[in-house]
Amino acid sequence: MRDEQQENRRELSHSSARGHRPFHHSGRRFRGGPGGHGAHLIAGEKPKDFKGTLKRLLRYLRPRKVQLIITFFAAVFSTVFSIIGPKVMGMAITEIFEGIYESYRGLPGGGVDFSAVGQILIWLAGLYIFSSIFSFVQQFVMAGVAQKTVYDLREDVNKKLEKLPLKYFDSHAHGDTLSRVTNDIDLIGTTLQQSITQFITAFVTITGIVIMMLVISPVLTLIAILTLPVSMYVIRPILKRSQKYFADQQRTLGKLNGHIEEMYTGHKVVKAFGHEKKAIAEFNEVNEELYEAGRKAQFISGIIMPVMVFIGNLGYVLIAVAGGIFVTKRMITIGDIQAFITYTKQFSHPVSQTANIANIIQATIAAAERVFELLDEEEEVKESKGATLERAKGAVSFRHVDFGYGDGLLIKDMNIEVEPGQTVAIVGPTGAGKTTLINLLMRFYELKGGAIFIDGVDTRQIPRSELRRNFGMVLQDTWLFNGTIRENIAYGKKDATDEEIYRAARLACADHFIRTLPDGYDTVLNEDASNISQGQKQLLTIARAILADPPMMILDEATSSVDTRTEAAIQKGMARLMKGRTSFVIAHRLSTIIDADLILVMNDGAIIEQGTHRELLDKNGFYAELYYSQFTGKNVG
Repeated sequence: MRDEQQENRRELSHSSARGHRPFHHSGRRFRGGPGGHGAHLIAGEKPKDFKGTLKRLLRYLRPRKVQLIITFFAAVFSTVFSIIGPKVMGMAITEIFEGIYESYRGLPGGGVDFSAVGQILIWLAGLYIFSSIFSFVQQFVMAGVAQKTVYDLREDVNKKLEKLPLKYFDSHAHGDTLSRVTNDIDLIGTTLQQSITQFITAFVTITGIVIMMLVISPVLTLIAILTLPVSMYVIRPILKRSQKYFADQQRTLGKLNGHIEEMYTGHKVVKAFGHEKKAIAEFNEVNEELYEAGRKAQFISGIIMPVMVFIGNLGYVLIAVAGGIFVTKRMITIGDIQAFITYTKQFSHPVSQTANIANIIQATIAAAERVFELLDEEEEVKESKGATLERAKGAVSFRHVDFGYGDGLLIKDMNIEVEPGQTVAIVGPTGAGKTTLINLLMRFYELKGGAIFIDGVDTRQIPRSELRRNFGMVLQDTWLFNGTIRENIAYGKKDATDEEIYRAARLACADHFIRTLPDGYDTVLNEDASNISQGQKQLLTIARAILADPPMMILDEATSSVDTRTEAAIQKGMARLMKGRTSFVIAHRLSTIIDADLILVMNDGAIIEQGTHRELLDKNGFYAELYYSQFTGKNVG
């Protein structure tokens, strides 16, 4: 919990030192597994409120009614021209066949009328050209509609994320939030761009083909349509069995992914305890399960297409036999038979496509529902612009503060008075409320009672951006982005000069190690800054905070990742940095806060002791016990 709180504090502070490595999206979907944060959305996942979510999604399309109408008619014309094609082709075949037949019989005027055939083929070419043009128009317009809609969704989500309180990020996995912002919105965009036009095309194709088939021969149409329920009746039991095996395949795949993730992330531990054989045995067992489930799933699903093709071919045979009889009786032309068989082959594709699109739409609405759930989250309390705080003097006062993360109270009636320029150390065991106190000071959480004042002004009357601009934060965990060392330090201040950057680095004791690097301040840090040590990362984040030059500082175990000698040097730099500034220092190593002006000892959300180091040792209370417990058999102080 504390790590998640820190990460979100870091995102909101201009001079913060961030901790967690950013997520990198390398695939279209996140797959959840043991140890993972991802939310895996699978096709067929059903939404809770289909109609409500669909109506809400359609509201994003409302401003683009004209483009949607153009797309609809373009899809209709493209499909209609395409459907008419086989009928026209049949006319050309009939013309050729009758010409050859008349010539063979020696009838007057016999022979192929190539002029008529040429005109038919020109019409056919024109139909397909116009079909292609309208298809291009529908894809082009719909691509714009989809991307603009996704753009609006991303804008709304981005604005929403800026308004969400820290408690949202504390209670939701970062991977899940990222999945909503990327994967779910991407799925919506893909569906809008492809599935909607495909659905229109499939619907018009089915309608048009049925009409054309009925025009050619109602009897043959009845034979063709009867093959559909037969196909569904035959493949239904196969589908049920394949769903079971596919579910087993997904389950064992997730199990295997989780095992591999655990073994590779804990590779050193596995090696250290000699568990290689056990890990390999577990892998082989799960892998064998996956093989069996996958083999059965693929085999059963592989039967479906041959069965459908077989039934379809039986239908073609019946149509060919019946059509041949009709041709001999002059009830139908041979060209119409050719066109009818073409329509029959085309008929099954839009039917299966429609079923697939219906499945995709289910998943898309489920994705939209997840996005709208994010948009409906409770926002931060609206800001009051009743006061300004350009540069605080640093007087901080907690007056009768009550706070709790849930219904109960963690902090009750807290009262603290801090004078400008004082260094305040906050100590106590894990879970005592030290980080919570800082969260309240930065207004990451809203109070349940009482008030916090800075320079006599209630923080609730100060815009959050102004309040947080007056604080610099250096946290235990570090965050550096992919860029040069110079850029990472300059992150603390806009338009910082090189001399200001060098000075901040010298104060943080980072200048020496930076200049020993091959490219000095122009050394490029990789994505997770693994090309420098953890201690060096901490020095850079300290330099960043120094460069920001805020009137108040928050230091959360800022020297925990450096060696003793570097820590001593940083303490001197920090002493210079904190001079004349109000500073709040969270410390576990109590030897680092001996010189603090005020030490607050917290336990169970309450301040149980406060005073200077000497005063607290003389009390021989909780602080003294904490302090002496850090030394083995030595009574220091």
